[in-house]
This record gives sequence, C-alpha cells and structure tokens, in this order.
Amino acid sequence: MQEEVENRTVALVISGTKLTARSLKAAILKYLAWRKDKKKYPEIPQGKQSLKDLAKQNAGMTNIEITDKNIKSFERSARKYGVDFAVKKDRSVKPSKYLVFFKGRDADAITAAFTDFTAKMVKRAERPSVLSQLKKFTQLVKNTVTDRVKSKDREQSL
Repeated sequence: MQEEVENRTVALVISGTKLTARSLKAAILKYLAWRKDKKKYPEIPQGKQSLKDLAKQNAGMTNIEITDKNIKSFERSARKYGVDFAVKKDRSVKPSKYLVFFKGRDADAITAAFTDFTAKMVKRAERPSVLSQLKKFTQLVKNTVTDRVKSKDREQSL
C-alpha cells in the first residue's frame, strides 16, 4: 500500500533558505528526467486486471466458465499461484456465468490454480452446513418428550 502511494506522488523538496532560480531549475529538470524515465518502463499489471489490460500484453488469451457462487474462491486460488487473469460477467445466459480470461502461457499455473480451487470446492461440499446441523438438532430436541413430574411433597429429614 505504501509503495503505491509513493509511486503515485512526487515530493519536490527544496531548502527554503537558499532558494534561487538555479536550484529551482535543477529541481524541475530532475523531476522531468524522473517522469521521462518512468514513462520508458511502464509497469505491467499483475493478478486480477481488466480485460483491456490483459489484451494489451499480447500473450494470447484463453477463457474458462465459472458459476456465480464460486468466483471469490477462484480469485483467491488464482492470486495464490500468481496468475494474470480478467473476469467478465456473461449476462446473455440467465443464470449468470463468469468468463475468466488468462494468458495462454499461464496454462500450467492456471491448471494448478484450478486443481486447488476444485479441491476446496470438494472439501466444502463434503462437510455439512452448520445451519443444517443446527436445524436437525433443534428438531431432535423438539421431538423428544421429557416426562418431568414435579412433586410438591418432599420428605423432610430430621
């Protein structure tokens, strides 16, 4: 986070006691040289990005469909394996689906990310929901009849 702030802002610090035209000119020239050098080497986006940015990298794109419920889980897996990808929502189909575009050369990494993603989905499907277990146990408690007879007569021991 701090690096992003530093990259987006430029601090121009000059000693205020000896401010001359030469020092101001030197500071401006250094700033302009820094801007020129920065434009020479543009920063390549990594991880989740827009489809336009992914297409600019000229690496050939392929896509895979993912359902709406699983999109966040897939994004975590893709970030874990360092895959550059873009997510586009397909609204033409009524149960909306997401198309995940990625670079063609990231095929091995995307395969690893998908195996990790499917393993998480299978593991999640195997364990029962906490809410369903809670409903089941509340039904069991309601169905059990407790025979508690309160008697008012108590024996007193002397």
